Amino acid sequence: MSRSELSSSACTIARAVSAVGDEWTLMILREMFLGSRRFDDFLRQTGMSSHILSQRLKKLTAQGVVCRDAYSQRPLRHEYRLTEMGRDLWPVIVAMKQWGDRWLGDGVTPVQIVHKDCGHVTHPRMTCSECGEVMGAQDAEAHLSRSLDSARRVSADRD
Repeated sequence: MSRSELSSSACTIARAVSAVGDEWTLMILREMFLGSRRFDDFLRQTGMSSHILSQRLKKLTAQGVVCRDAYSQRPLRHEYRLTEMGRDLWPVIVAMKQWGDRWLGDGVTPVQIVHKDCGHVTHPRMTCSECGEVMGAQDAEAHLSRSLDSARRVSADRD
């Protein structure tokens, strides 16, 4: 599958990768969840070029992941805020943080997540929405839709 085909794939994982799957976009999302809102803050905290940052923010805005609000008229300046769609990426960012802490870290946790209600450091976990049990990959099985199953068979036949 080519990069240009990802956004129209039957697989929603492929479409999500097309939308937010590059390293600079994920760094912008990290910064937004850490409270950054302004272009200059993103530049400073990520080290990316202003051209790349501008491209990624335009894409995120066009996709509805972030919205842009003016905070100054002279000169015109904007803040970027996560939309509901963007806030729904929180579990993705947390999962990547936890995976990085476990497999790529040096024993020091650079960001701790504190539950506002109880004040404790927490390690969010995936649970079943029906029974509440904690779930890992070994506790689930995938059932493919007809369209994804067909697309996967076509891909396999090409090989």
